[in-house]
Amino acid sequence: MSSTKPAHASQTLFAVVDNCLQVGGISLTRLAQRVGRTPFYAYDRAQVTERVRQLRAHLPSGVELHYSIKANPMPALVQHLAGQVDGLDVASGGELKVALDTGVDPARISFAGPGKSDAELRQAVAAGVCVHAESEREIRAIARIGAELGIAPLLVLRINPDFELKGSGMRMGGGAKQFGIDAEEAPRLLKLAGALGLDVLGFHIFSGSQSLKAEAIVETQARTVDLAIELARASPSPVRMLNIGGGFGIPYFPGEARLDLAPIGAGLALQLARVREALPQAALSIELGRYLVGEAGIYVARVIDRKVSRGQVFLVTDGGLHHHLAASGNFGQVIRKNYPVAIGNRVEAHERETVSVVGPLCTPLDLLAERMELPRAEVGDLVVVFQSGAYGLSASPGGFLSHPDAVEVLV
Repeated sequence: MSSTKPAHASQTLFAVVDNCLQVGGISLTRLAQRVGRTPFYAYDRAQVTERVRQLRAHLPSGVELHYSIKANPMPALVQHLAGQVDGLDVASGGELKVALDTGVDPARISFAGPGKSDAELRQAVAAGVCVHAESEREIRAIARIGAELGIAPLLVLRINPDFELKGSGMRMGGGAKQFGIDAEEAPRLLKLAGALGLDVLGFHIFSGSQSLKAEAIVETQARTVDLAIELARASPSPVRMLNIGGGFGIPYFPGEARLDLAPIGAGLALQLARVREALPQAALSIELGRYLVGEAGIYVARVIDRKVSRGQVFLVTDGGLHHHLAASGNFGQVIRKNYPVAIGNRVEAHERETVSVVGPLCTPLDLLAERMELPRAEVGDLVVVFQSGAYGLSASPGGFLSHPDAVEVLV
């Protein structure tokens, strides 16, 4: 039999009672009965609330906290967060509808993304949300649409800096990127915006995501504020909004530790003081998605077959990469690693074995856990994939092989 993959750190965010995982104070087996079928995603609202509270405890009171809906656009979850954060960030017309349905002041909603259509820009300007322009085309289109509708658009320029967030899992800035306006082009486009009669509210500068290195985040935030102060000199309007992105990561794999918020909070206090001195009208905000919801969610699939092939045990489930592409290793991983996985109704069982957990799809890529040591499971047991609250269902190819969709619940 193949060797076991390295073990993950013990899960501490979800309680275990009588050998069964608890989600929102409900046993997993009862929750599965309540949902009615597997597979499903479950998000623990108390954990989301606690994560926001922890952040608020470390962030300077003058720093605004925004939720990036692309991490998880489930309407009930967005509604829950809308009352706890200072703004919502969207990346499509569909996400814009979800945000507007919460009742949040449209001016507290921002719309970013490199390929906004004219129809989406019209939606955004008509709704009164803040559009983050990412190209000259978008700037000109926003000016034209505003004139046609008789509405003064709320406009921020998204900037592609000449640096990146070190150690980030996904680099969103630095070098040639489809995101934002290159920093060296920004002065020209600021001048254009002014000539078109647009009021530029400020800047959105985001250079990377999924970093577990506090010192890298602190350094990047300082460089981001440097850039904003420099660009403000070319702005036709006073800077009133400065979104410096996020990048806060969560641990997924063996050897990874949770992000230390204390140095980040201290660093943000220094940057807030600099912003207040150099850009006195500017509100400073950070934008987080994965960090707010990622650890509060689980994906649950049921074992439908137990197979042994040449000495290796396979647990075949009714869920897989069509619902959870990231856990299969096909959403950005260069070398596949296992997400934390458990047998949710046998969490602490003593009899253990090395198994691979696979889905029902006709592809060897449909893999939820490869050669992991887990409690011995039988047909009917519930496999749980942790760290599944962000970039799960909405980031997966749900139509692949035409299996049923997964259900989502907020508990």
